[in-house]
Amino acid sequence: MICVPDLDQGIDTYTRIGFDVHPGGIHTGKGTHNAIAFNQDDYLELLAIRDRKEYLHNSPFGGLVDFIERGGGLRYVVVQSDDLAADVAAMRARGVDVGEAVDGGRQTPIGRELRWKAATLGAGNPLPLFFIQHLTPIEERRLQVPVAGRHPNGVLRTERAYIAVTDIALAAGTYGRVLGMRSPEIERGMVIKADMAVFNLGPTGLTLAQPAGPGPAADALARRGPGPFQVLYRTGSMDAAARWMADHGVPPPSRGVRNTGEQAMLVTPEYACGATIGFVGPA
Repeated sequence: MICVPDLDQGIDTYTRIGFDVHPGGIHTGKGTHNAIAFNQDDYLELLAIRDRKEYLHNSPFGGLVDFIERGGGLRYVVVQSDDLAADVAAMRARGVDVGEAVDGGRQTPIGRELRWKAATLGAGNPLPLFFIQHLTPIEERRLQVPVAGRHPNGVLRTERAYIAVTDIALAAGTYGRVLGMRSPEIERGMVIKADMAVFNLGPTGLTLAQPAGPGPAADALARRGPGPFQVLYRTGSMDAAARWMADHGVPPPSRGVRNTGEQAMLVTPEYACGATIGFVGPA
């Protein structure tokens, strides 16, 4: 979830990065609206405040207002569940502070109703995660865009989401307890210049990153403190992604070699609404 001060500008920015972005609709009674870039199975969400008064009425602490006024960017990593009530019960059994699974939904611009259940972590576990169980089948959710998973930048799916931390061992233990997973082995991220703990959730890695020197992780931690800062996408063509961006006014992304031996390239936060957007895949 990437939070932006103006949804139309956010759509324009991510269109120039090469995503096929479409208005998603409004969150009734919440004062927010969004846009969606649907991949094969997952999606990128841009979120903005539509009605400040309505938002503050339902969220009196104004967390999203404060976040956007500080520059916006990647705010949450959303983890999908196929049985959220059971997952909430399991988290509570592990001592995790988590709220109930509550109903949510929105109406798309063409009148399609999408429904889900969501659960957020409480003050005892203030992590930048929340959990969702989609009640609308994926086949129907794909219909909210003309063609799902056909982006000019060739993106297929989310490869990894990165969260900057100051103590990798401590953070890995905390995230492991919330997720119900063992702490992974620490590895070195060569592109983001960080020590990493990667929790593999299906095909996507939820990655904690402690800076090991100057680089994207250190820059993110210095700029905004601990929290999500980067999403890496699997693309069918790195060159196609680079060409599209060059043709649409985005400076050439920096390139590096991952510890897997694959090439990766990064679009820096000033060109991606406060988030770092990465690509990995064949040339």
